[in-house]
Amino acid sequence: MNFNEGAYIYINKPYRMTSFGALAHIRYLVSKRLHVKRVKMGHAGTLDPLATGVLILCTGKATKQIETLQLHTKEYTATLQLGATTPSYDMEHAVDQTYPTAHITRELILGTLPRFVGDIMQVPPAFSACMVAGDRAYDLARKGQEVALAAKPVRIDELELTHFDPTTMQMSIRVVCGKGTYIRSLARDIGEALGSGAYLTALCRTRVGDVRIEDCLTFDDFPQWLEKNID
Repeated sequence: MNFNEGAYIYINKPYRMTSFGALAHIRYLVSKRLHVKRVKMGHAGTLDPLATGVLILCTGKATKQIETLQLHTKEYTATLQLGATTPSYDMEHAVDQTYPTAHITRELILGTLPRFVGDIMQVPPAFSACMVAGDRAYDLARKGQEVALAAKPVRIDELELTHFDPTTMQMSIRVVCGKGTYIRSLARDIGEALGSGAYLTALCRTRVGDVRIEDCLTFDDFPQWLEKNID
């Protein structure tokens, strides 16, 4: 594998690490092994720090394919906590409001999810990488500034309830969607549609295009893989 000419590396991004942090770690290992200052490398689609899963890294000339790779369909599994919200729609921030949940049943959930399938409008989270007048939304939000983001069209191809626990009011879903879909925003919107609130407690990207999480390397596995594939 020639990393300077162009190669693809599939990484299972660790929990609580940014996508850029994961890229920087892998780039350091590859550059060190090749005895060069810095191998050209980019990633095809950001994952939230609290998310895990498929992160495609492109090196050398393969970085020209990043925009194309970002258009590929993605699949996620997610767990939602019903009855509460957080400012970031996940566990990065503490709960800011609670809501009633006694009325929520499996039947209500199954009847609600189909309204989010297809082409829908979605407002991105304030704590996101969206640009606002030249600044990242999350930079403004973390400074305590009000962030107003416009709704944008996204596509959700499949939305499946995989588990619901009426005791803990946690539900798990599988989502197949297009570029630009925020699963955190989907969680928020599902909570509102159920007449309650919701935020993410777990998120994993299980597929990007034909690349599945089973195809991905962990940080622990990567050095040995690198030795076998170096050119």
